[in-house]
Amino acid sequence: MKDNEFRTMTPDEFAAEFSPAPAQTPDNYFIRNRETGKLELHFDKSTYDALDDAQKREIKSAFLWGRRSGCWISRAKEPNLWHAERVAKALGLIDAGTAGERLSFAEQQERKTERAQRRAERFDGYADSAAERGRRLQQPIENMRGDIAFFTQPNINSNAGRAFTRRRDRMFDAYEKGFKEFNKSAYYRDRAATARETADLRELRDKGFVSRRIAECESNLRKLRKNIAEYENDLVPKAQAGTLKHYDGTPFPAEAVQAQIDTWLDRMEAELDKLGYYQDALDALGGVTFSKENIKPGYVVKVQRWGDVRVLSTGPKNFTAAGTDSFALTHAYAEIVEVVSAQEETPKAHPFKAGETFTLRNGETHTIVKTTAKTVTLQDGKGNAYRATPKYRPIPAQRKFMWCLFVGHGAWAGETFYRD
Repeated sequence: MKDNEFRTMTPDEFAAEFSPAPAQTPDNYFIRNRETGKLELHFDKSTYDALDDAQKREIKSAFLWGRRSGCWISRAKEPNLWHAERVAKALGLIDAGTAGERLSFAEQQERKTERAQRRAERFDGYADSAAERGRRLQQPIENMRGDIAFFTQPNINSNAGRAFTRRRDRMFDAYEKGFKEFNKSAYYRDRAATARETADLRELRDKGFVSRRIAECESNLRKLRKNIAEYENDLVPKAQAGTLKHYDGTPFPAEAVQAQIDTWLDRMEAELDKLGYYQDALDALGGVTFSKENIKPGYVVKVQRWGDVRVLSTGPKNFTAAGTDSFALTHAYAEIVEVVSAQEETPKAHPFKAGETFTLRNGETHTIVKTTAKTVTLQDGKGNAYRATPKYRPIPAQRKFMWCLFVGHGAWAGETFYRD
């Protein structure tokens, strides 16, 4: 065709002639599924059969076979895919990048609920089937209840007698197997109940759980921001200048540094989405009504799971509390159900005085040489001085609060002394 001539083409003909050829996917590759957050291994059965036993064990340790997807799916999810990637690269598979689009955290929770509901229905079916098998196995013996002769008839050494004994033994064996089927039914009922609890998302009605997830997301975001800032301020300029090296002295490419930053930015996006989801859940529960401003040491508060506890100290996000028969634990303010007693405790002065001497089990003698309102300074037998802080804590064995002072250097070379 000459340059100045025109040719009429249909859209399909134009696409077939001028569209770029699609990228060819390799036969043996691994890919990151953004929709599931997991790593997938794709290769045919002949490739798997050619692997040695050690390689097959490596695959099974990090992956599960997905019958529906027809590939090996990693047990771990992002961001914990480093072991799965190591296995995939050790097998010589080609990195085919990513596939799919990341689901929002709300969509992930919705899928989790749907899977749990299907799992509960499946286990209910298993339980019903096992119970029915148990009833069928035990029915012959149940039908003979009241027939004393059937159960007490001795074995008679005749054809009919031996046949009767064998038939009765088979019925008893079936009866025993019936118990095993009923045990299976109870097991599947428990599994179905657990799946329903998962589908119900009961934890979203627990302020303490939601508050801890929010704190977890905020911690992850702080770490990611710190990592990104360090890479951008330190490693990116070095990589661009060619001065960034591996441990073996080979250049560290700037593209690899940027790829890691992009990975962290992607994780930040996911964490922010997750944070928003849990913040909405906390708002739906009424938010956090207690804080350091309205909870003081000495208050008695009711905490989820632990009941009434006494507040020992308060911080910006958490507080420490204990009952008279429990150890001191740290709780989130969101875990407080109500304030039982709002009597603030005035700070107590510890009872330890200068000049007191403590003898440890190993024979060492430590003496208090100085005290303040909050701390004491001790000196060991060699003249080494150190500082310790007395704690007013519950002693479960005594069922009361006492002053505790740890004397010694280090957890394995010291001892705790108590005062009323």
